[in-house]
Amino acid sequence: MQRTLIWDLPVRVFHWLLAGGFTAAAILAFLTEDEGALFPYHGIIGLVLAFMVILRIIWGFIGTRHARFSALLFSPRALVEYLRGTVSGRGKRFVGHNPGAAYAILAMFALVLGLAVTGVMMGRGNEGVKDIHELMAWSMLVVVGAHLLGVLIHTLRHRENITRTIVDGYATADPSQGIRSARPFAAVVLVGLSGLWTVGLLRSYSADSRVADVPLLGSLQLGELEHNGSHDGGESRPDHDD
Repeated sequence: MQRTLIWDLPVRVFHWLLAGGFTAAAILAFLTEDEGALFPYHGIIGLVLAFMVILRIIWGFIGTRHARFSALLFSPRALVEYLRGTVSGRGKRFVGHNPGAAYAILAMFALVLGLAVTGVMMGRGNEGVKDIHELMAWSMLVVVGAHLLGVLIHTLRHRENITRTIVDGYATADPSQGIRSARPFAAVVLVGLSGLWTVGLLRSYSADSRVADVPLLGSLQLGELEHNGSHDGGESRPDHDD
């Protein structure tokens, strides 16, 4: 076996952008106040991540062999057997996604989209989904933690730097299991579309009102305004209309 190209560039770029974006969004969400100036940006990042997940789902149907959903579909029995093998130390080595990683990835896709949907609902004034939104956020942290633990176990057990694999795309495998191209043009499209969506969101956001006019979604309240007595935004408002 030899170092063989396994992961295309769109998958690798998406992986690291998702990791960085979720980390930033989680820090802003958990460590800043709802009235803080930075808090709304966790919602903007969340909308960017949801957009990227949609692009990744599309790539899951038209991408290279290890990027496709067909490479992520393992039966519950396969997952159980993989986890048993992990505990016993006799786990099978997978060139692409193993069952544990596959289930974690699918869960993260669903949770990112769920967080975006509930975030949009909250931005439209539906506070009834706040608990669901927070539960999804904590669930995402658990799934990410489990995924990182799995990466650590794989690295130690198989003596393979799996982190490097998702950086350069190469793994020790039979050449027949590899892919022919890293698809750099598709990665440029992914970054370009995500960048345009990000710029559009930032330009639509008003820091004064904490409102973003999002295409297709309408106006979203992304954060709470600070209230200083009878003043709001520097202007006093009467208590009555008359």
